[in-house]
Amino acid sequence: MHIEFRHLRTIKAIHDTGGLARAADVLNITQSALSHQIKGIEDQAGVELFVRRSKPLKLSAAGQKLLAAAEEILPRVAALEAEFAGLVQGSAGRLHIAIECHACFEWLFPVLEAFRKAWPEVDVDIRPGLAFDALPALRRERVDLVVSSDPEEMPDVTFTPLFDYEPVFVASSQNPLSQKRFIEAEDFRDQTLITYPVVRERLDVFTELLLPARVEPKALRQAELTAVILMLVASNRGVSVLPDWVVRQVRTSSDYVTRPLTESGLTKRLYAAVRSDETSKPYMAHFMRLAKQEAVKLQRA
Repeated sequence: MHIEFRHLRTIKAIHDTGGLARAADVLNITQSALSHQIKGIEDQAGVELFVRRSKPLKLSAAGQKLLAAAEEILPRVAALEAEFAGLVQGSAGRLHIAIECHACFEWLFPVLEAFRKAWPEVDVDIRPGLAFDALPALRRERVDLVVSSDPEEMPDVTFTPLFDYEPVFVASSQNPLSQKRFIEAEDFRDQTLITYPVVRERLDVFTELLLPARVEPKALRQAELTAVILMLVASNRGVSVLPDWVVRQVRTSSDYVTRPLTESGLTKRLYAAVRSDETSKPYMAHFMRLAKQEAVKLQRA
C-alpha cells in the first residue's frame, strides 16, 4: 500500500466538511477526481474507508485509522514546511555561540535577550569556548559564532570587530602598587594574581605582558565570578587584570583602584568570528548590530 500526503489531506478534508462536494472545493479538485482518488486508496488497502450511503458521510473503522494518521502527520509536515520556509527567508536558523572571553558573559546576556525577542525562531545556545578549540569547531559547524580577542588568518572565516577595550590592573587601595601611575611586568613578581579559571594562553595579562617579559607571579588564584575577584582584590588578597568595561560595569567599592598596564596602556579588540558564507544572514547581521550597540553602552558607563 502506497499512502501519499494527498491521501491524508483528502481523508481529513472529507471528515472536516462532511461530504465529497465540499471536500472537493476545499482541495480544489473535481468531485469526480476525488471519488477516483478514494477508490484508488481503497483498492490498495483492500478495505472501505467510508460507510456507504451514510449522510453525512461517515468514516469506517479503517477510515478512522487513516484520519488519526492524517491528524498526527499533517501538522508535523506543516511545521516542517514553515521551518524550511523560515530558513529560506532568513527568519529561522541556529546561532550557537562559543566564548573565548570569560568576562564577556556579562556583556553578552543583554545582547542575547534583545536578540531572542527579535528572532524567536532562531535556536540560540552558548557554549564556553574555553573547554574546546572554538575556531576549529566553528569551521566544523559545531558552533556558528565565536567571540574572541585573538583573530587568525582563516580563509573561510570572517572576523568582525565588535569593540576595543583596555586590560587594566586592579589592586586594593592598601596595596603599595596602588601608588604607582602604571604597572609593569616586574610588579607582578611578588603578587598573588587572581584570574578567571582560564589557561594563561587565553589571559591578556599573560599574553600581552607577563609571558613576553618572562615574569611569573608569586602565586595564582582563580575565581569564576567577577564580583568574587573584586571582593578578593578589595580585601588585599591579591591583584587582578580585568577589561576596563567590566570594572566600570560592576564597580561598587572604593576599596580598590585601577591602573594602566605599561606607561602607554594596552588596547585589545574583541571580534565575532563567523563562517564567511553566513555573515549575510539577516539574523546574524542583526546580532552584530546588537552586540556593537551594547558595547557602546558599556564604554559610556
